[in-house]
Amino acid sequence: MKIIFMGTPAFALKILQALNRQYNVELVVTQSDKPVGRKKEIVFNPVKKFAIDNNLKFLQPEKLKDNNEFIEALKIINPDIICVAAYGKILTKEILNLPKYGCINLHASLLPKYRGAAPINRAIINGEKETGITIMKMDSGMDTGNIISRYKIKIKNDDDTFLLTEKLSELGAKKLTEFIGDLISHKNYKHRKQNERESTLAPKINKKDGLINWQEDANVIRNLIRGCNPWPIAFTNLSDKTVKIFRAEIDNSLNLSPGKIKNKGGRLIVSCGKESLEITEIQKSGQKRISGKEFLNGIYNLENPFFK
Repeated sequence: MKIIFMGTPAFALKILQALNRQYNVELVVTQSDKPVGRKKEIVFNPVKKFAIDNNLKFLQPEKLKDNNEFIEALKIINPDIICVAAYGKILTKEILNLPKYGCINLHASLLPKYRGAAPINRAIINGEKETGITIMKMDSGMDTGNIISRYKIKIKNDDDTFLLTEKLSELGAKKLTEFIGDLISHKNYKHRKQNERESTLAPKINKKDGLINWQEDANVIRNLIRGCNPWPIAFTNLSDKTVKIFRAEIDNSLNLSPGKIKNKGGRLIVSCGKESLEITEIQKSGQKRISGKEFLNGIYNLENPFFK
């Protein structure tokens, strides 16, 4: 079974590792290197780093459409299947039609819900109680291909995007390797159309999406904090300075103006539109992460502290 793997972020890494451990990955395709951070340093994405460390052949095409050199490289391999996990680009029809068994995508949602770039973030932000992975046969749309199988998991109350990504990646790695094994044995697979009436979108998360509105209910804000961790990190403002909030717990002890900060026995409590939150991990702009208690010690001189 000749396999080409296409993926880019951390979610794709465990899936590539499992495929490479169990089968022969002929080629890894991942997105181009991009500068990150304030210094704009080039950092290899997790999939590329794994390919280099394990001597796997890899390509990073800038574009897929009308890229004859890339298409020829795929044709030389003559793949039986192309496995895709969070690659980040829409595949052309020429690529979709190339492998014997098609291009198979592992998507981190229960399709047709949460099609798009940020299904894990959006599921947490929206307060979903369950999610999962979908194995599907790709078509030319964005996560619109026929469903092969779906597997559900519960979203726990303390799951953030980092933790849930890890869980879904492990589940996806297990189920995709099982699918490949069944395909080797049976030489075919069944699939069914998605129900378009149930479809929802999960657009890419931007930094501005992390801005906290303290008029919202405490649970809504906590879901935003969880869904934005580890990126872009939910944020607010104090005395015109940006403050990032990494973790918070529901607390119903306050009923003050939204955004009002109180020191309750060394606990950092913030009033919301309904109920309140205890902030347990926080970061002032340009400083290190600290506890809520440490943060309170740093703002002791403010008479009427408010997050805005």
